[in-house]
Parts: sequence; C-alpha cells; structure tokens
Amino acid sequence: MERYYRFCQQNVGRVARITDRGGRVHVGRIVRVSPNKVFIAPMVRRGRPGFGYGYGYYGGWWGWGPVYGLGLGLIAGVALAGLFFW
Repeated sequence: MERYYRFCQQNVGRVARITDRGGRVHVGRIVRVSPNKVFIAPMVRRGRPGFGYGYGYYGGWWGWGPVYGLGLGLIAGVALAGLFFW
C-alpha cells in the first residue's frame, strides 16, 4: 500500500490506469491522495460518436467526470496512462 501511495503522490495531476483487486480498470487524472485513498477524475468520452480519426478512435473529445476515491488497499496495479492514449 505504501508503494501505491508514494507513486500516486508523485504523479498528482497525471492520468493513470488503476486496476483494483476486483479486476475493474479505472482511468483518470489523479486529483488528490490521502493515506487511505487516491482520488481520480475519470476520463469520459463526450461528443459525436462515430466521428474521428485513426485506428481505435471513435470520435468526440475526452473530458473529466466527477471525482471519486478509490481505497489504496484495493489497488492491484497502477501505471501512468499517458502512453496508452497519446
């Protein structure tokens, strides 16, 4: 847990891909980190579906959803997501 806390603390403001122990993937910008939780603003797709450029891109623009907290004890893995999207 300490490892994830430090990693998230060092990367506040960056987009991360967090996998929890239940297998769910959370992708969003790290907004804040407490000793027990990481708070992320999830990435959401907005705009016109079906319009866009490139392989795997379905149009619209990406924005941020409402911030929510994820318990650090539930995290199975964290990676910076910038390389996954850009």
